[in-house]
Amino acid sequence: MDDPFSFSSQSTPSTPVKTYPEGEGAPVSWKTAFESVPTIDFKAQLNAEQYAAVTAPAGPALVLAGAGSGKTRTLTYRVAYLLSQGVQPWEILLITFTNKAAKEMLHRVEDLTGIPQHRFWGGTFHHIGQRFLRMHGQVVGISKDFTIMDQGDAEALLSDAVREVDGAFFRNKDNPKAKVVAEIISYARNTLKPIKTVLDEKYPYFKNLCQLLQAFASAYEQRKRKQGMADYDDLLELWLKVLETDKAVAAEFQGRFKHILVDEYQDTNRLQASLIDTLAANHQVMAVGDDAQCIYTWRGAHFENIVTFPNRHPGTQLFKIETNYRSSPQILELANAVLVNQAQNEGYSKELRAILPNKQKPYVVQAMDNRAQAQFIVRRIQGLLNDGRSARDIAILYRAHYHAMDLQMELSRSQIPYIITSGVRFFEQSHVKDLMSQIRFAWNPQDTIAFFRTACLIPKIGPKTAERLLELAHKEKLKTQGTLIQSLTAEAVVVKVPLEAKDDWVDMSLTLQNLEEALRPPPPPPISDGDLFAPKPTNQAAFIPKAPHEVIALAIEGWYGDFLRTLHPNWTSRRDDLDSLVGFAERYADMAELLGQLVLLNSESTDRSAEEPGDVVRLTTIHQSKGLEFPVVFIIGLAEGLFPIKRAVDEGNIEEERRLFYVAVTRAMEELYLSYPMVSLQGGPPTRLEMSCFLQELPENTYELLHLAPVKMGRW
Repeated sequence: MDDPFSFSSQSTPSTPVKTYPEGEGAPVSWKTAFESVPTIDFKAQLNAEQYAAVTAPAGPALVLAGAGSGKTRTLTYRVAYLLSQGVQPWEILLITFTNKAAKEMLHRVEDLTGIPQHRFWGGTFHHIGQRFLRMHGQVVGISKDFTIMDQGDAEALLSDAVREVDGAFFRNKDNPKAKVVAEIISYARNTLKPIKTVLDEKYPYFKNLCQLLQAFASAYEQRKRKQGMADYDDLLELWLKVLETDKAVAAEFQGRFKHILVDEYQDTNRLQASLIDTLAANHQVMAVGDDAQCIYTWRGAHFENIVTFPNRHPGTQLFKIETNYRSSPQILELANAVLVNQAQNEGYSKELRAILPNKQKPYVVQAMDNRAQAQFIVRRIQGLLNDGRSARDIAILYRAHYHAMDLQMELSRSQIPYIITSGVRFFEQSHVKDLMSQIRFAWNPQDTIAFFRTACLIPKIGPKTAERLLELAHKEKLKTQGTLIQSLTAEAVVVKVPLEAKDDWVDMSLTLQNLEEALRPPPPPPISDGDLFAPKPTNQAAFIPKAPHEVIALAIEGWYGDFLRTLHPNWTSRRDDLDSLVGFAERYADMAELLGQLVLLNSESTDRSAEEPGDVVRLTTIHQSKGLEFPVVFIIGLAEGLFPIKRAVDEGNIEEERRLFYVAVTRAMEELYLSYPMVSLQGGPPTRLEMSCFLQELPENTYELLHLAPVKMGRW
């Protein structure tokens, strides 16, 4: 790789092919021409708050850029200002969080200054880390031509390390699968916490595996180094290790980067913050972010990084950019009221100010239940479309995927095109299809597609193994005259199951048998040769199948409910999705009707024309909506236990839920609807829901309250 601090002839075709490290030795006239930037009237092109941050003197600075306040513009002009003051491109380090943000930022800098993007050290943390390690990785024993593994490759290598340490680990069905092991180790590395602490805080049900997981992490590390490999976390962890190990290299970069600019600083984890603090040993750092939009602590972001920034960088200048160019005054009044209710000492005070004209107040909408909520939103969307509003102007935000289940159904029934920008549609989610495939097979044992989907979830069982085991079960069925599902646990079948898969296979089969007993009458007992004319047993005629919602609850409490915990790091949110199916199923009289409806829904939701970007309504989780804006926003499910979500309250994360609500509100530009169901039908008897505490805290003059008429109950 070329020295990133070199000039190359690519940007100056008329010059000879020669490089000049950091510009040293370059012809004076060429150097001057390259470093000159267009004259910019910074005061005329920025508001007073932006101008103060852009033209700040050298030294540590914390820029609190509120939602819709022009954060990217401020950062871009800061780079241009530094260049206009004689700072060289290679003396600026610009770090962002996503490749998209990095490209946008550097593109704007190039448009504004005329200096090519590749003259800066700019990009994501991981991009900068890999460039650094190509230069100095040998300090920590990694060659400059190391290979970066993607997530799949990293999990495969980790699996090999696990088997090296404990060959029987994955055979125990109660142990986490490779993906979860990888998540635990990665979280520990990014938060600079021991694995034991991570287990105590996030995975208490795996605490007994602490020593084993530590051994897995060590073996995995050795395999990476031996094979010249690096995973994504290495790009940061080894970068920091080089800086801490080789003081000369650290001093070189601390002196080289005269200005370090960090975007979205509120999202940094402990590892990233330590990198910045080490590189900015001379306190030459400007951190830009918004503590009120710190919503990713669940994946390692550390809220205290931005709060304690002035303590770690003495003399920090604090700049607040509070002029909002996105939302109406009425929406901002409500948004400011959300922050007023933050706990004391929870972040910095700020108040967004609008420059846009007045619009209507936000609406708080009380609906009887989720179905009524969905029907109101669809009617309102139809009205907006009839008034000339484009579908792309409308977004529906929610705290968890299952909150939007009824809404997706109602949109499909009303033929309103929509796209889910935070993943697949509810009934297409893998864990939902996994659960329903078990019920499909129990309902119809000839549904081999459902069987293969279920069986192949188990590690070490692929399509060929599943097919062979099913053939054996068919043979046993003929011998015993029982059912195919009963034959899955026959000794002749189980003995052919791979050793690591036996426990899961048996548990899966027992769950399928329980489901079969709940759905279908037992087969008649075999008739002996001497009793051909015996009357048929009456047990089939007396059989009454369990209701669909009871069957789904049985499936959740069976094998898959436990298996889910070992399979996915975010199993709790997936379990919430599955639990919501219980209430959904109560609308159907029998399983045939429910399964038929799901087929129709999946058929509708896989219409490609609705999934192509274009003039469609956007549905997304609030986490995925950060950074976006829409003229019309609906926020649904604003009831206690839903938003704030129950597990966040139980874990003491109410303030992050409040910040999440603030992020949702500040996505809206002109119209904002805040709705909640007053009754939950999520399994069991109807349960009364209370309005979210976030709505209860709002002054009544910040919104208008709408009461919806009760909706006639019935099936979809």
